[in-house]
Amino acid sequence: MDVHLRELRYFVAVAEELNFTRAAGDRLFVSQPTLSKQIRQLERDLRVTLFDRDPRGITLTPAGVALLPLARQILQSWSGARRAVTEAASAQTLTVGFQTRIGRGLIPSVTARMEQRLPGWRLLFRQVTWADPTVGLATGEVDVAVVWLPLPAGDKLAWNVVAREERWVALPAGHRLADCAVIPFEELVHEPFIALPASAGVLRDYWLATDQRSTPPRVAAEVTTADETFEAVSSGLGVVLVSAGNAEIYQRADVVCRPVAGLSPSELAVAWRRDDHREAVRVFSEACVRCLCPAQSP
Repeated sequence: MDVHLRELRYFVAVAEELNFTRAAGDRLFVSQPTLSKQIRQLERDLRVTLFDRDPRGITLTPAGVALLPLARQILQSWSGARRAVTEAASAQTLTVGFQTRIGRGLIPSVTARMEQRLPGWRLLFRQVTWADPTVGLATGEVDVAVVWLPLPAGDKLAWNVVAREERWVALPAGHRLADCAVIPFEELVHEPFIALPASAGVLRDYWLATDQRSTPPRVAAEVTTADETFEAVSSGLGVVLVSAGNAEIYQRADVVCRPVAGLSPSELAVAWRRDDHREAVRVFSEACVRCLCPAQSP
């Protein structure tokens, strides 16, 4: 079985930190269970043990010591190859990551401003699953991203809020609360919820509104995309919190969306890597703010 590049990246992070918690939180922005699962999969693929684990910590096995320089070389070569291909294809392309449909009239306005400020540049769009809480920014898969906050803690990413929208709830048609004009969150705390994957971290907690609960939520299913979410809701598996804008964008006959009282508004942002100082990144970010938050524009 082929070894995935992601598993090698995870292995290198753990091998350099010799600590699963630090590697997961500080380097990879994933949960520790997710990281452990990927390392076990890599060990199964290679049919070796890469780490000796005991209560005092972890150390590399001889197989792990042998793999580490090779894994670094593979990752470095792949990173260089991807940069070369991207530069050869177009030196004037900005890849935009997203996890839910962007809508809100944002992209036509931003595209027009990019064409005005940076003629010849084009935008490519890449949907990233909720399994990646940085929406492709941490891996370099995208250059900028339209994201829902919160993002993982750390100093590697920067962002500007472009919209604030009330949180609503999506219910299956025929749900006992479907006829309510506004639903207090207290009415939802015991409902089964559709959740983002555990690797989504703080974003999963936010859309489960864990800070408003006295007991853990009932998670009926986990999903990795918005389309999976609404299919799960329509089938009656559970309910899910959504932004007011997405309640409009994802309208369908078998799902009912209603405002929820007692929750803070959700925040849509444009995000980028803090060390990426290219003019195209700055222009895209400013254009997003100018489009949806004109009062905040420079």
